[in-house]
Formats: sequence, structure tokens, C-alpha cells
Amino acid sequence: MFQKILIANRGEIALRVLRACKELGIQTVVVHSTADSDAMHVRLADESVCIGPPPSRESYLNIHQIVAACEITGADAVHPGYGFLSENAKFADILAAHNITFIGPSGDHIRIMGDKIEAKRTAKRLGIPVVPGSDGAISDEKEAKRVAAEIGYPVIIKASAGGGGRGMKVAHTEADLEVALQTAKSEAGAAFGDDAVYIEKYLEKPRHIEVQVFGDGAGRGVHFGERDCSLQRRHQKVWEEANSPALNAEERSRIGGICATAIADLGYSGAGTIEFLYENGEFYFIEMNTRLQVEHPVTEAITGIDLVHEQIRVASGGGLSVRQEDIKFNGHAIECRINAEDPRTFTPSPGTITHFHTPGGLGIRVDSGVYSGYKIPPYYDSLIGKLIVHGRNRVECMMRLRRALDEFVVDGIKTTLPLFRDLVGNPDIANGDYDIHWLEKYLAKGE
Repeated sequence: MFQKILIANRGEIALRVLRACKELGIQTVVVHSTADSDAMHVRLADESVCIGPPPSRESYLNIHQIVAACEITGADAVHPGYGFLSENAKFADILAAHNITFIGPSGDHIRIMGDKIEAKRTAKRLGIPVVPGSDGAISDEKEAKRVAAEIGYPVIIKASAGGGGRGMKVAHTEADLEVALQTAKSEAGAAFGDDAVYIEKYLEKPRHIEVQVFGDGAGRGVHFGERDCSLQRRHQKVWEEANSPALNAEERSRIGGICATAIADLGYSGAGTIEFLYENGEFYFIEMNTRLQVEHPVTEAITGIDLVHEQIRVASGGGLSVRQEDIKFNGHAIECRINAEDPRTFTPSPGTITHFHTPGGLGIRVDSGVYSGYKIPPYYDSLIGKLIVHGRNRVECMMRLRRALDEFVVDGIKTTLPLFRDLVGNPDIANGDYDIHWLEKYLAKGE
């Protein structure tokens, strides 16, 4: 097991990893920008190192400074959390060159899954069902029209190196295709420095289903069930559930088994999430995230397994702690992402939290690094906390969530708490009857 882990992140995920390390008896080091000097994870860590000014590129994305912090403190491993450098293959390679363990997959696997075209090819080779579309990047408009005609309209054009909805455009007819193609390529080039795009069949009312997988790097793989992340705004997840209200036990077992086998065959090491669009009983691969997800607590709630403990165990060479037959699903869990944003316009709302009170009671978990008097800096993601609720079934979970939202108090800034209080009372949400477009339509109506 590791002696000292450096946590290369901030906010609630840094605190989440720190807690896991403490439970395992591992010393912790956190890095931070000057804007985060009073953050909770900085206060609680065994050691902290300031690595630069507020801009991420000068601190949390500064590989040189993070490696130097490892060497100064004697950290023998780095946990990247999510975001920042968590899916940076170069970072993983550099750590390996310095004999520091990256708590995550190999740089090669990060590279494969970070390229959307190569990821789709790999998924297809591993037996994972994929969305019909081009085999690789589209070279010109003529090829785009040929592929679109073969798979049928509507189609969606996506950036090969994309994420977060950038470089994605829908074409409903051939007349739409030229503008959509050029716009997607332009956005992709500006956002990622790579204008390569590919085409897929556009599904009209799909759900977003993701399967949590783990590999030991030596040919063993397991899945921890699925999460439903269909409630999204601008391709950003807002509300996540485990298990999905749309799937039955047979579908859950089938897609989980496919993913676990694929991870084993790939020789993958650590945590990963294989993401699908699901429509009319069929799953279509869209991407794989080679890191811990923001929404991992709902999986922990229904399995009783600490996924960060599992990450650390696998990275240290201890292998997986469970076999597939050991993993049981208990009840239902929902996570709400609480952001420092206006609940209707979603404009960021940095500032000082004057009062912070979290809900409690059976089945309630709050992952947050903020506190009363904490000043939210304007430089980073607006996520300030996650409310995770677990119940014996979805009905009990929803009732418990309603009560927890009523208890949650954050004063001094605007948050998305009012949005969730509206959603929990909506009949479609109560019935689990929603798709990836539902939330944006709901917000557009101003309900």
C-alpha cells in the first residue's frame, strides 16, 4: 500500500479522496492555488503545497509544479480526482517516468479512450454495441453526405477530441448538413486544437446510461451496475440515479456483463465508466471516461463499496477486492449536483457563503468542501456540493430527497437548490419518465 498520496485536485472531490486515504491510514498531501488556501481539504490534509496563482493553467494544470510537489513531500502516488489532469495521458506518463504511481489507468488507455473515434473502434472490437456512424473522421462534405444517407437522418456531428457538448451539431436533413459540418469543425478546432469530426445516428429520445466498471490490469474486470444521467443541461449532468428506472434486471445484467468482459479483455486498470445512449431496449456506446465520476456516490450507496478505496487498492497492486458475484444492489440512490449558480439562468454566483446547513438522517450523504464563511472563488467549476440520498426503493428515495432538499440551506449566494425542489415534485420525474432532452425543454417552458 502507498505511504503518501498527493491529491491533485480541489473542492469536494479532493476532500472525498482525502477521507478515503485517512481511513486507509495513508498520509496525504494536497496541492492548491493561492485562491484555495483556506479550503477545507487544505485545512485537513497532513501536508499542503501551494503550486501557483488562481488560473488553472498556472496551478491545477501545471504538471511541473505537481511533480515537484510530489518530490518535495515524498509522495509515492497521485490521485487526480476528476477534471483537471485526471484524463491527461501525458501526466500519467510523466508520473511513471518519476516512479510515482498515477491512481488511474495507463497513459495508453487514456489516449485510446480520449480519442472519440479510436474509442468507438476499440469498443466495437471489444463487443460493445455502438451507434451507427462513420468508421473514422469525416474528410469532406461529400463523405459526410454519403455516411448520413447510409445511416439515415437525423445525424449528429461530433468532435473527435470533444467533450462537454462542444463541437456537436445535429443535422435533420441533407440541407442542414453542410452548415452543421462546418460549424462543428470550427468549434472543435477552437476548443480542442483538433478539427476532426465524425458522424453518428442521432437518437430522438434516448436516455443516458453509464456503467461503472473496474479492472485490475491483469485480465479481471467487474461492473458495479449502471447510473441514469439523463437529466442534463447543455450536455452537463444535473441529477443522477442508480439504478436506472428505465432498465429491468435482465438488461442491467446484460450490459454490465458486456462491459466487464470488455474491460478484462482490454487489460484496463482502475475505475472507468462506459457511457451509452439507450433507446427502445438497445444500448449504443458513446464514450468511456477513464476516471472517477462526479456521480460515483450513488453507486457506492447501492453497493456499499467505497470506489476510492478500490481505486487505491488496485493502483497499489492489491487487485480487486470483490468478484462479480459479490456485488449486490440494494435499494435506490439519487444525486443532485448543487452548483453556485442562478437556478434559472445558470449564471455563476461566486461569493461568500454566510450560512451553510446540510440535511441529515438515515440515507443522507452530502459531499462538499464548503462551510459558513467560505468564499467561493470565481475561477473554477461552480459545483459546491452533492446531495446523495438512498432509500429501500425509488419511492422512498424520492420522499427522502424531498425532505433533504427542504432542510438544505445555503445563504449568501445563489444555488441550484430551488431547481431540484421543483424537479422532485414533477410527475415525469416521479415516474422516471424522462430522456436527455427533458430538462432543457422543461427549462425552456419556464415551469
